[in-house]
Amino acid sequence: MREDGLLIRRMKSGDNDAIEEFVRKYYPQILRYCRLHSPDLHSAEDMTQETFLRFFRSLPSYQHYGKAANFLYVIAGNCCRDDWRRAKPLSLEEVPEPFTEDMEEITRVRLALSQLPEELQEVATLFFIQERRQTDIAKILGISLPLVKYRVGKAKKELKSLLGEEETP
Repeated sequence: MREDGLLIRRMKSGDNDAIEEFVRKYYPQILRYCRLHSPDLHSAEDMTQETFLRFFRSLPSYQHYGKAANFLYVIAGNCCRDDWRRAKPLSLEEVPEPFTEDMEEITRVRLALSQLPEELQEVATLFFIQERRQTDIAKILGISLPLVKYRVGKAKKELKSLLGEEETP
């Protein structure tokens, strides 16, 4: 993305407006991604902020090859895994009130995603929830495109089964 390349160059030269523009552009989708990995909005916001902090720390050595979003997703995935390792189990009283009327459906999908094998969870989240292209997913996760395609197909089949939406022949 040419626009990202220009933003990166402006940010590297110290342009604070470019930094603000970059954060405004990517913050909502990175927050959605982190929110899928955390039942707590505040924790998801912290992981999102940590993602941007890590990105800006690496900015001087960052080489832009087309999509800054891919790199942000890699960082966000690492932040989510770090948070998961540190997390203590929540008691029922600590679970925040739902922020949307679709919380039941979100919970149902989250539960189904959590029941997938680990190697399918990340691919399914990026493809079905974040609507990332398969080529982007391959770059984000550092795996081959054929493997991404296989995992997307397998995840789709398993999610349909878990959500009670069996395919008809």
